[in-house]
Amino acid sequence: MDYIRNPKEEGCVFCKKSTSDQDRDALVLFRGANSFVLMNLYPYNNAHLLIAPYEHVDTTLELSPQVSNEMMYLANESMRIIKMTMNAEGFNFGANIGAIGGAGIKDHIHFHVVPRWLGDTNFMPVIGHTKVMVESLLETYDELKPHFEKIKLIGD
Repeated sequence: MDYIRNPKEEGCVFCKKSTSDQDRDALVLFRGANSFVLMNLYPYNNAHLLIAPYEHVDTTLELSPQVSNEMMYLANESMRIIKMTMNAEGFNFGANIGAIGGAGIKDHIHFHVVPRWLGDTNFMPVIGHTKVMVESLLETYDELKPHFEKIKLIGD
């Protein structure tokens, strides 16, 4: 409801977070050479992460191979970390490209990494129009952050 009711920020949220020097406040878990990993402020599930390039483009077609490769590497590292720390049993992974493709932020391409657990879908979103999150964003951030600090980029 916060997302629906609150006014939207001016400018691109990914561009703002990419230049923030307050990683915990911005929910940024990792900064690579070409892209970064952050937590979704309005998650579908605990540890719902986003991977965005620093470059402000609206489709993967505009990304260089280096940026695309790093984003895919960070998606895989994110899934490895979430599986290890939170015992995720599966993932939804992908991108919504363009407004017609379902992108809530259509001007800056980003990947979603959504951890899944057996039985994690429940009646609350359908009946109560609400989601059940088992821990706060910052609790999840603090659990994941030490593991993201250990990521070594290709070529490091």
